[in-house]
Amino acid sequence: MGDSLYLDKKVEFPGIPTFSPEHFMVIRAKDSSKYKQFRRGIEQLDHEGVIQVLRSDLRGDQAPVLGAVGPMQFEVAEDRMTNEFNAPCSLERLNFSLARRTTPECVPTLARERSVEVLHRSDGELLALFSDRWRLQGVQKNHPDLVLEPLVVS
Repeated sequence: MGDSLYLDKKVEFPGIPTFSPEHFMVIRAKDSSKYKQFRRGIEQLDHEGVIQVLRSDLRGDQAPVLGAVGPMQFEVAEDRMTNEFNAPCSLERLNFSLARRTTPECVPTLARERSVEVLHRSDGELLALFSDRWRLQGVQKNHPDLVLEPLVVS
């Protein structure tokens, strides 16, 4: 965010909070020859907290999923990818609106459910994405033993 000056005792600020994403889009490079710039841009945007980057083996590194609190964050990401990182991209909306933290043991069961996808966030967390709260409630009702924790501000 910026620099801090201090005398004697070092000042430590709490981390910037992250919020539970409610909007999800797949991002792809329009030009495969610019893949290096594409990756660098995605990593930088994720590091800055502009968006959350989610990946899966199914989608691969060429098509990560972006998670955001609001749709305007996608516009910012797309503009910066094109103009700052010289990596024009395309965005495709996904039909998910809820994310819940889960565990590796729950992935096989969740993978069999419709309108659910499990992805890895860049900080190592596993997130299960659901189309809506009714889908989440249905999965919880059918599998009460699954770990599906709300994402809290950290």
